Amino acid sequence: MSEENKEKIPMPQANFKVDANPGSHVKKLIGVVSGKGGVGKSSVTGLCALWSMRRGYKTAIMDCDITGPSIPKMFHVDSNDVGGNENVLYPAETATGLKIMSMNVLMQDETQPVVWRGPVVAGVVKQFWTDVAWGDVDYMFVDMPPGTGDVPLTVFQSLPIDGIIIVTTPQDLVSMIVTKAVNMAAMMNIPILGIVENMSYVKCPHCGEELHIFGKSHVEEAAAKVGTVLIDKLPVDPALTEVMDEGKMEYYDGLGIQGLEKVLPAL
Repeated sequence: MSEENKEKIPMPQANFKVDANPGSHVKKLIGVVSGKGGVGKSSVTGLCALWSMRRGYKTAIMDCDITGPSIPKMFHVDSNDVGGNENVLYPAETATGLKIMSMNVLMQDETQPVVWRGPVVAGVVKQFWTDVAWGDVDYMFVDMPPGTGDVPLTVFQSLPIDGIIIVTTPQDLVSMIVTKAVNMAAMMNIPILGIVENMSYVKCPHCGEELHIFGKSHVEEAAAKVGTVLIDKLPVDPALTEVMDEGKMEYYDGLGIQGLEKVLPAL
C-alpha cells in the first residue's frame, strides 16, 4: 500500500465504553461536575433529582464521589437499603422512590475511609454501571468528585453520558474553574448543558434583599465565554442545609433549580 493511501486510513480510536447491566434501562444520563471542591456539587445533584421526581420521572443518583460520598446521608439511605446477590446489586431506594447507589451504602460502617488508588476507584465507578440493576430510569444524575482526575475521566469514557451540568460559585476564579471543566468535556466530546451557580446570594429574611456575600457574580460572562448557558443561581438556604443534615432532602420545599426543563435532553 502506498504512503499516500495509508494517510487516508483513519487511525483506530480506543473504545472504553462498558455495557449497562441487563437489568438497567436508563434513558438519560446526566453528569454533575465541578472544577474544584466546596461548591455544593452534591446538593445541586440532589436538587436536580428532586426536580426530576416532582415532575413524575423515574429518577436515580449514581454517587461517583467514591472517597467522599454525601448523597446517602442527604437522603437517609444506608447498607440496609441495598439488595442483591453474588451476581447483581440493586440500588437503595428512598421513601419517595429515588434510587441511589453509593460507596457508603455498600459499607457497614459509613465512617470507614476508602483508601484506594485511582484505578481501583475507577473500577468501582464502572461496576456501578455494569453490576447494578437500576431498573427503569428516566433521568439518572451522576455526582462526580471535583476536578479532572480518574473518576470524571472514567465516567466520560466508559458511560453513555448525555451531557453535563457544571456547578460553580461567585468567585474571581470562576472563569478559570469553569473553563477547565468545559475543556475536559470538549476533549471527551461530552455536551455541556449549562452552569448552575451555587451560593450565589443570601436573601434577607426581613426585607427580601439579595445579599452577595461572596462578591458580585460573573457567571453570565463566564457562561458566554465558554459558549454555554446559565441554568440558575441558587441562594445560600439554611433550610436546605437543615434537611440535608437530617437526611430529609427529598422533603425540601424550596424553589429548587429553575431552568432545568430548558436544558435537559428530552426523553
